[in-house]
Amino acid sequence: MQRDTYVVKRSFLQWLQKQSNPGRIVNLCFLVVLIFSTLLTWREVVVLEDAYISSQRNHLENVANALDRQLQFNVDKLLFFRHSMRDALQTPLAFGVLHDAVFRFKTVRNTPFWQLAVDKDRTLPINGVSDAFVEKTTLLSRDDERVNNELSAALELGYLLRLASSSPQREERVFYISRAGFYLSTDTTSQTVDIVSRYYRFVTQPWFTQQSERENRSRAIRWFVSPPTAYTGNAPVITASVPIYYDHYWYGVVAMDFALTTMKRFLMDAMDDHTEGEYQLYDSRLNMIASSEPSVRHINRFDEREMAQVAHAIESDTQGEIRMGTRFVTWERLDHFDGVVLRIHTLHEGVRGDFGSISIALALLWALFTAMLLISWLVIRRMVSNMYTLQHSLQWQAWHDPLTRLNNRGALFERAKILAVQCQEKSLPLAVIQIDLDHFKSINDRFGHQAGDKVLSHAAGLIASGLRSNDVAGRVGGEEFCVVLPGITLEAAAGIAERIRARINSKEILVKKSTTIRVSASLGVSGSQEKGHYDFEQLQSIADARLYQAKQSGRNQVVWHDHEKK
Repeated sequence: MQRDTYVVKRSFLQWLQKQSNPGRIVNLCFLVVLIFSTLLTWREVVVLEDAYISSQRNHLENVANALDRQLQFNVDKLLFFRHSMRDALQTPLAFGVLHDAVFRFKTVRNTPFWQLAVDKDRTLPINGVSDAFVEKTTLLSRDDERVNNELSAALELGYLLRLASSSPQREERVFYISRAGFYLSTDTTSQTVDIVSRYYRFVTQPWFTQQSERENRSRAIRWFVSPPTAYTGNAPVITASVPIYYDHYWYGVVAMDFALTTMKRFLMDAMDDHTEGEYQLYDSRLNMIASSEPSVRHINRFDEREMAQVAHAIESDTQGEIRMGTRFVTWERLDHFDGVVLRIHTLHEGVRGDFGSISIALALLWALFTAMLLISWLVIRRMVSNMYTLQHSLQWQAWHDPLTRLNNRGALFERAKILAVQCQEKSLPLAVIQIDLDHFKSINDRFGHQAGDKVLSHAAGLIASGLRSNDVAGRVGGEEFCVVLPGITLEAAAGIAERIRARINSKEILVKKSTTIRVSASLGVSGSQEKGHYDFEQLQSIADARLYQAKQSGRNQVVWHDHEKK
């Protein structure tokens, strides 16, 4: 039982030695550390990216809200004018001045163009065209039952528009365009030569024509970008318009014009201290209205593909972000303007900012940690490799004879016991050869110990060269050797012993300069088949006894039976 436990333990230790490679384990450990450090760094990068996106959204949201508040003021003003016009239509004032103006209208309504100026210091003049002009299109309508009240209400609205036009931060222009063939505007002058052309231009603009019942059933505010004309100073303008309805009848449109410079001022005021990155304002068709960049050449432009990408993103949500190469674009729709605000943050600006500094520091820390890890890996791997080599060297020295390079006595006995157990379990024969060099002491005495060492080394090489890979040979004494042959019968082992004897005896060994000697060996052989014993020590003892029989019988021979020679 004790022997079986020893064999199992020995086999397990040998298997463990083969499986465990210290260099591989070191590589695996450092690879795991590198992977985990990279994953942790990547996690921080993801968190940092989310924080960066959130920061960009917050910046844009603050600017969009501030811009919305400014536009809301003007939208509220526009709605106030609409409500005032509707109230005036519902309850006309009984002022004589207003009645006189309505009376004068009856006298000029058939002239090609006309102007009603009641009080130039209090209200705006009304400019109009003839009945014939109105009758040319179905969009216009001069209803005699409604036109008097509308003129009176328009004069009251002109008073409010006069007050609004006195603000230093006012919009470019506010006006009311009637379907009954007249208009009033905050930029109206006393000249009347261009009334017809202006009115025609007004009623043909989209901000007027698309306010009909069919085009705008919700009667909401519409925003339009008007192309540059002589009336707008040859520059595009942004127009916000809202229809006037009373008693289910469309009277006309109240509108406001904003110059692009005004929209840019709104955008710059909304930015306040959010100066990092570029902010751009676009209309619903993604025409750029204003940019926070003071220089036109520094404005971030989008090509057709990028603009299509922005348009596709805007269609699906009210806010979001897009990565475009080295640019990070966040966008948000406005509540009080039919358009969108974009914030463009470039890589260069990102590197200079707080998130860029943190990202660079994080990358440098990861690179430094990885470099230190690689250096540590190289040093430790070198140390482990040296220790592994030293361990193998010490292990080899512990199990081998340094002179003959065969197994030493302890290693031979351990391996022989394992082979004996295996042969017994498999019912295989086991043979043992005991070898002793003849007259070895005389060689040491005549030629010295160095010559004796050469003889031993040469004989060991001759013994090992005639064995199989699973045979075990070892030095068990000064000039004594032992060979264990698993799976070999006694007769076959005797033949192997004879070949070993003949090989040793046939070789001359150079022991000194110009001096060679020939040595011989006596051999004893035993086998498990003789008595069915697999105990190695017993078999070795029998082979050793037969070795001495060979010595007594004249040496240089093999004995494999008691009192017999072969």
